Amino acid sequence: MKHITRTIDRRQFLSASALLLATPAIGALAGCGAAPAQQGQAPGSEFNGQFIVGFDQDFPPYGYVGDDGQFTGFDLDLARAVCELEGWSYTPKPIAWDAKDGLLNSGQITCIWNGFTIESRENDYAFTSAYMENRQIVVVKADSPVKTLADLAQKNVITQADSTAYHLLSQGGEQASLGATFAQLQTIGEYNTAFMMLESGAVDAIAADYPVATFNIGDKKSSYRILDESLSSEHYGVGFAKGATGSDLAKKVEADLKKLDQQGKVKEICEKYKDKGVSYDLWVLPKD
Repeated sequence: MKHITRTIDRRQFLSASALLLATPAIGALAGCGAAPAQQGQAPGSEFNGQFIVGFDQDFPPYGYVGDDGQFTGFDLDLARAVCELEGWSYTPKPIAWDAKDGLLNSGQITCIWNGFTIESRENDYAFTSAYMENRQIVVVKADSPVKTLADLAQKNVITQADSTAYHLLSQGGEQASLGATFAQLQTIGEYNTAFMMLESGAVDAIAADYPVATFNIGDKKSSYRILDESLSSEHYGVGFAKGATGSDLAKKVEADLKKLDQQGKVKEICEKYKDKGVSYDLWVLPKD
């Protein structure tokens, strides 16, 4: 079958599958209030102390809306701690992931800090050194006949638009030959709906970051299974716009993360999100 890449709008899916998936919980997923618009700074200008963190609010455990309706997550906690060290004004700003570059380069956000993979993006941003290791994995239903990556041939696989998993599996990616065997490689805006689609049988598998998959599986471990084979191992960094200001900020944030680690704060934040797939064992930024 011809390999097809197709993007699905979340509202379209919810409408088409309403009879199958309609539950009170779906309404709760239909969008959380966005933060008010913030005044950014012109690209290339001196940093004014207003640290605006661009993140995907549907990307737990790195950035998401907590039970109290507030933005939270592992990376957001790290960003807040850095701002407290520096005396900066901390502002989390939820963004559409495929709009991140335009927002960063126009100065509407200071950085992208949200499980942001360095590999294959090295020349596009001013990055900190890697601070966390991560794996790209594949999730299937517990009773799925898919046991290995090779078993995904002629299956419908979904991932987030412009994600690392998508680029790995697309033409030019390290797993492009695997992706070419799929019946379809579909993309969607966030993973909540991807798991709904997997549960309903609309897709056969999800490609995602390991902690994201762990968070979404939650207490439904008997319903889903993560394949033993991973798609890749990668590293996360904080991305700033290229240029002198971005490079200076990347160095300063990296130094602050090392300081927070020495103080035990990083381990404390990792423990907070331990049940959501975050482990201090994956912290890779040296203390110097």
